[in-house]
Amino acid sequence: MKKLTLLSALAISAVLSACNSQVGYNVTANGAEDGTVVTLTDMLSGETIESAEVADGSVTFTGKADKNALLMIQKEDSNWQSLFFADGKPVSINLSDNSLSGSELNEKLTAYDIAASEVYDNALKAISEYSELSKEEQEAQADAIQEEIQKVSDSYKQILDENRDNIIPAAFVSSLSQMLSDEEFAEAMDEKYPYAKHPYAKKIKAQIDDYNARMAEMEAAKDKLIGTKFIDLEEPDVDGKMHKLSEYVGVGKWVLIDFWASWCGPCRREMPNVVAAYEKYHAKGLDIVGLSFDNEKEAWVEAIKELNMPWIHLSDLQGWQTVASDTYGVKSIPASLLVDPEGTIVARDLRGDALGAKLAEVFGE
Repeated sequence: MKKLTLLSALAISAVLSACNSQVGYNVTANGAEDGTVVTLTDMLSGETIESAEVADGSVTFTGKADKNALLMIQKEDSNWQSLFFADGKPVSINLSDNSLSGSELNEKLTAYDIAASEVYDNALKAISEYSELSKEEQEAQADAIQEEIQKVSDSYKQILDENRDNIIPAAFVSSLSQMLSDEEFAEAMDEKYPYAKHPYAKKIKAQIDDYNARMAEMEAAKDKLIGTKFIDLEEPDVDGKMHKLSEYVGVGKWVLIDFWASWCGPCRREMPNVVAAYEKYHAKGLDIVGLSFDNEKEAWVEAIKELNMPWIHLSDLQGWQTVASDTYGVKSIPASLLVDPEGTIVARDLRGDALGAKLAEVFGE
């Protein structure tokens, strides 16, 4: 090991100091009733810096943070998070309308955030109304609902395109990862862009990369199931009687093992398609075994009745810790496995038209 000279030690010290330079912050929040609890949070660590009650119409936080650290103000019982960068300039936040005054950087950040959130809320409302329409009405409104969804994507892409030379997009990395293709997101996170080097952006990207890697591993594991024999397990039915999967699978019929839960929206939306498949092919040799990821028996049983699911249902009511999840590596639902009469898994995650097409192939239609 080489000894550090005084000069080199001083140089390293200067670099470290520059990397961890801090600035003072002064944040005033108003527009909430006295007694309302307001919290200041460091988005990088996720830790609360300070909480205080509004008094005489406002609350003020002062202190020091890393230069351009992404901080957040939030009042109790509110989903809105007021984000700002600690750039050394005073910040004033109106908790009633989420507006912010401060530096040009933070005012732009807030304006983008409010605009994008409005577009997002409009899309959610449109999707909610769309879900209540009949199938015929949905078909007529398909293009319109797609336009609303596209507006959300465009709003976040606009933030990126207009701010590639500054750190504002760092606050929106999580949303951008959902709006961009994998290739677009990879390019957007090139560290030639200032925002991509921001610690918070790096943290979110690392989390996304880790999640994608785990999903890829699970997909690979699922693919390995194709062509293998099903794995037996044992769970109780709705009356508490224990049943083995082998009572229904591998005994001469085609079986769809359906992983679902009463609380799972996508599962419930897919269920009419599964019911239709059962009604069409059950007499020809199709059975279904429902393996639920529920925690509460009442909700589970009620959903079975409400969704008109006449096949056998099993659950240990352990939620994501269910034996079904561990046995088959199911980490997201809805999911399914199609098993042939001899007990060999031949397909997985068949939904919508894909389920109908596969069963038509199986039963020669």
